[in-house]
Amino acid sequence: MKNLSKILFIFLFTFNFTSLNSAEKVEYLKTDWSFKGLFGKFDRGALQRGYQVYTEVCASCHSMKYLSYRNLAEKGGPEFTEAEAKVIAASFEVTDGPNADGEMFQRPGKLSDKFVMPYENVEAAKAANGGAYPPDMSVLIKARGGGADYIYSLLQGYEEPPIGITLDDGVYYNKYMYGNMIKMSAPLSDGAVEYSDGTQASVQQMSKDVTTFLMWAAEPHLEARHQMGFKAIVYLIILTVLVYFSMKKIWSRVESEV
Repeated sequence: MKNLSKILFIFLFTFNFTSLNSAEKVEYLKTDWSFKGLFGKFDRGALQRGYQVYTEVCASCHSMKYLSYRNLAEKGGPEFTEAEAKVIAASFEVTDGPNADGEMFQRPGKLSDKFVMPYENVEAAKAANGGAYPPDMSVLIKARGGGADYIYSLLQGYEEPPIGITLDDGVYYNKYMYGNMIKMSAPLSDGAVEYSDGTQASVQQMSKDVTTFLMWAAEPHLEARHQMGFKAIVYLIILTVLVYFSMKKIWSRVESEV
């Protein structure tokens, strides 16, 4: 009887917890991602625009410590020309050294340099953001449930809190954020950047572009993997057909006793 009571308690607790999670789950915004599916590829225009959004909006707080400026010119990525990538790198000041006098110095960035960090260290980042640490964006999409759909939705999910919910100073309501409370204010607004290709910089467009860029940062070899996967499938299909006909030929020599 005691064991039965324990089982019943566990069942009810699990049922209530699952129901609660289901009730709180919010459906993410959907859009057509060019990189989805077996033949998915990155939209080069979206990657270049996404890099612009990251640089002009996100980079003041969020780092991308696993990316180098040379990656911007590599095949499968934004595919800036090497000259363009060099200009981009040189627009940043990089701390180097020590020099002959044992002192650190500033120099223009090179293709081999990692993306410049917005803060000296984690504590400096926290101090500048009210105690909250802006996460590194290099593999952010892979670290969040929902992936690209979650980031895309989060950037557009800011709204006034429902009646009865009070937020502390410096805290904002976002219906797609876990717990609905976030310390980052809405980073995007219509016209926040001016796209060089003439694309209208709406919040929706910028959200899609920067999310595409972050997806590439987390999966820089995605296109190569898709191509390899397609070749492997074709190879297996051909191999299966050959094995089938080989089997038919071999067993055709065996007379059935029935």
